Amino acid sequence: MTALTPRSSTANPAPTTTADPADAAARPGDEGRERIQKVLARAGFGSRRACEVLIAAGRVTVDGAPAVLGDRANPDHQRLAVDGVPVITRSGLVYYLLNKPPRVVTTASDPEGRPTVVELVPQDPRVFPVGRLDYETEGLLVLTNDGDLAELLTHPRHGVPKTYLAEVAGPVEPGAIRALRDGVELEDGRTAPARAHVVQSGADRSAIELTIHEGRNRQVRRMCAAVGLPVRRLVRTHLGALHDSRLAPGAWRTLGPSEVRALYAVALGTGPGRAEPSH
Repeated sequence: MTALTPRSSTANPAPTTTADPADAAARPGDEGRERIQKVLARAGFGSRRACEVLIAAGRVTVDGAPAVLGDRANPDHQRLAVDGVPVITRSGLVYYLLNKPPRVVTTASDPEGRPTVVELVPQDPRVFPVGRLDYETEGLLVLTNDGDLAELLTHPRHGVPKTYLAEVAGPVEPGAIRALRDGVELEDGRTAPARAHVVQSGADRSAIELTIHEGRNRQVRRMCAAVGLPVRRLVRTHLGALHDSRLAPGAWRTLGPSEVRALYAVALGTGPGRAEPSH
């Protein structure tokens, strides 16, 4: 098979900052600590004045405690949140969205020598895939070095929705869709109710859209097979809040700050977590 070559992506230039007169008056022991409104502004929450409004409204916390105007925080060692959603302030964290092509393994390395998803994104810093798409399945996959986000997105208790478009053999009967919505008996137990609807139905092949909140191995393929709809092609189109119909197979891009916050939000259940693609 033809070797896959990582696609390049244009990184956004690092924002420039100017000295804050208030920082010059930092108290002893404040080394590495900055005014919270400055940290929030750099993280994309608007102007410093807008961030001061967030703080005054009680919407900002530092290590779980409400922040007040005048507070400082170390962005590399303390945890900031707005409306309960973590603010990404630690340096060195990266977030990639990859449109995984078929016949690529969702691991960092493969003993059989097959191409891996990690080979399709930048090699430094080292990242790992969040969740798994099987060898033949295509679609959206997040790769990051943020272990906190990875745990939230993959832990079953958070039930992050994942939407797939499945091309199946033959026509789709109404009873099959009802079964998918109600839950299907598999060898490892009954599946949770899913959202399912027919996108296209034909005599030889059909397409259905299916949204699940679990992460069992090859779950969508097994669910469809259980209701008499063997899958010919499977593409993940949405991961939580993320979608990007313009990202070509094998291509990747860096997630924007609002998209990362949306992933945290949907995993934590603090909001709908909707985000528009950043290009």
